[in-house]
Amino acid sequence: MKIKKVVECEIDNELSKDIQVLLSESFQDIYPNNRIYFKQVPHFRFLAFNEDKHLLAQVGLDYRVMNLSGKLIKVLGIIDLCVSRDSRTKGIASLLLLEIDKYCVEKNIDFLLLFADNKKLYLNNGYKSVKNKCKWLKIDNKNQTILGIGYEEISELMIKKIGMNEWDEGDLDFLGYLY
Repeated sequence: MKIKKVVECEIDNELSKDIQVLLSESFQDIYPNNRIYFKQVPHFRFLAFNEDKHLLAQVGLDYRVMNLSGKLIKVLGIIDLCVSRDSRTKGIASLLLLEIDKYCVEKNIDFLLLFADNKKLYLNNGYKSVKNKCKWLKIDNKNQTILGIGYEEISELMIKKIGMNEWDEGDLDFLGYLY
């Protein structure tokens, strides 16, 4: 297996179709079947391929500043980690998370951040659940228009400390959309 970092704007039509198939398979009823992003394009992705160059898994990554209790933090957001049905339970998702950890070494990143309904994989890879009241830009996924501002606690929120800053459970302003 080979893991490759791909900048979003460099994804060609063929790879885009492969990513779209994987995302549609993994997020059947909620993922738009006509694009390779949910609300906004990530900055880059890690893609896992088998020996035959068939796409097995993907994860999007989005780097930005957020405001945590009045303090700016630099966050690398993990978006839509998924593995093809035939390749699940083989440790590929954990390998992608490890690749993200390696990428973060000596980078200007305070925290990794993600949302997870099923937290087991992430807890096993050093992430922790946090409770923060979050503020974000609400986007209508279907029409891709702004609906307003959301402000509530989100139970699926998880983080992993990378830099020297400490996490607290105050208000978290995403300064943009939710992943």
